[in-house]
Amino acid sequence: MEINFYGQSFFEVQAKNSENQTISIAFDPFSAEIGLSLPKISSQIVLVSHNHPDHNNLKAISGSPFMIDKLGEYEVKGILIKGIPAFHDNSLGKERGSVIIFKIEAEEMKICHLSDLGQAELTDEQIEEIGEVDILFCPVGGVYTADAKQASHIISQIEPRLVIPMHYKLPKLNIELDELDKFLKQMGQEEPQREKKFKVSPKTLPLEETNIVVLEV
Repeated sequence: MEINFYGQSFFEVQAKNSENQTISIAFDPFSAEIGLSLPKISSQIVLVSHNHPDHNNLKAISGSPFMIDKLGEYEVKGILIKGIPAFHDNSLGKERGSVIIFKIEAEEMKICHLSDLGQAELTDEQIEEIGEVDILFCPVGGVYTADAKQASHIISQIEPRLVIPMHYKLPKLNIELDELDKFLKQMGQEEPQREKKFKVSPKTLPLEETNIVVLEV
């Protein structure tokens, strides 16, 4: 499996399905109006967690992908996908509405994308719905989502094997968010593993402590 990060909450996961076909899954493609450069990618599946311009730019993805922007369980091209309800704020959605947490299963690994989760912590029901997680895409930049301290607590609730931070301040991003260093300091991993294109398999996942991998944009 290969994971690429393009900034904000935009990821591309390339995974083999049960027929050994490589399937590209795009998460939350952003609009160029936020200041970041758009990649040129073609995907079979696009997951849109909520209808904000930094998360719902379907035009950024070529290839006539199958789009999922609703709750529920799906199987698309041999990839298992679950959409779980969550809130964009810590006031039951009264400030910024709701979002969808997406969990996918492929290559005997479980990946969870927390979207613009603004809750200070997950509920028991959400933790049960999410279940076991190998790789967690977690917002850490505060302001519109969980901040460093809240993200640390949410990670402790899920207990993933790997965390890939997202939704933090980047050069050229014209949305004010906290810097990544604040989260790394909170987690006590100020010199994490850094990768451009991250390749992972069940055999290379950490066995005990939760590790952080920072993907370069």
